[in-house]
Amino acid sequence: MTENNTRCCANGRTRDLKAETADCCEAIGEIVPSATSIARRWSLSIGGCFMMGSNDRRFPEDGEGPVRPVMVTPFAIACHAVSNLQFGDFVRATGFVTDAERYGWSFVFAGFLSEESKRAIGSRASETPWWIPVPHAYWAQPEGPPSTILDRLDHPVVHVSWNDAKAYCRWSGTRLPTEAQREMAARGGLEQATYPWGDELMPMGEHRCNIWQGDFPDRNTAEDGYAGTAPVHAFKANGYGLHNVAGNVWEWCEDYFSADYHRVTPARDPLQCEPSANRSLRGGSFLCHESYCNRYRVAARSSNSPDTSTSNIGFRVVRLDVEG
Repeated sequence: MTENNTRCCANGRTRDLKAETADCCEAIGEIVPSATSIARRWSLSIGGCFMMGSNDRRFPEDGEGPVRPVMVTPFAIACHAVSNLQFGDFVRATGFVTDAERYGWSFVFAGFLSEESKRAIGSRASETPWWIPVPHAYWAQPEGPPSTILDRLDHPVVHVSWNDAKAYCRWSGTRLPTEAQREMAARGGLEQATYPWGDELMPMGEHRCNIWQGDFPDRNTAEDGYAGTAPVHAFKANGYGLHNVAGNVWEWCEDYFSADYHRVTPARDPLQCEPSANRSLRGGSFLCHESYCNRYRVAARSSNSPDTSTSNIGFRVVRLDVEG
């Protein structure tokens, strides 16, 4: 397949922008934290100045550059994405209902479904026919009934919208990372490297992330060991101790998405608060392939509407109560 500028992500749901508050960091009502929330591993304090962005022009509509120096206040970030087990603790403690459950469906990658199931469901997006809106698919039933997460409790939770992720943050006393925090953390201390571990995708022939191998979207050889999501602690950690900051699942960020992000946000603690239809995503997923959606590079960006949920979108969290 030749290189295509289209992303592998599903089309977003549509919603009323007026339903969001003016404060882009506080869009969900308060949820009382649970004393039994599951502990997570945190990075050491990360902060200071780094060169953010990329001058790569393969996806000009993404606004990956220009490269610029950015100063970030010290923070700590979770070493892995929120897992099914952790999200389940949140749901049990609060009774929270996700957007996928409220809508009654979520986008599932067609390769996870039987031919019979695909025929029964029928509809799919013409631009991205590998995404199918599956009735009753949500975080605990990732492929719809009768699928389960019981054999993947240590995998990243998926089918969570930006709204769902924000609710989890309020409950757990954490926040979603800004794009600047997420990129700085993903770089692991390497300056302007393509990937979290360097410039070579497979150093010494070793798979370092969970992405698509084969011909997207028809044949996945799963040479990295995973056809779908991988455990949150799979593959080697980067220089800051973070796992799967490239590939596996896309991760929501705090920012509204703008293709002009690098031109309009400040050089200190940049955050895009100007409302737009989409929220930012970082990291790529197990569906990304170099010939189609090569967005598992650390500077790559994507986005979707804040109520959209799919089988390749999750999140990780940050906290700011760290010493500089």
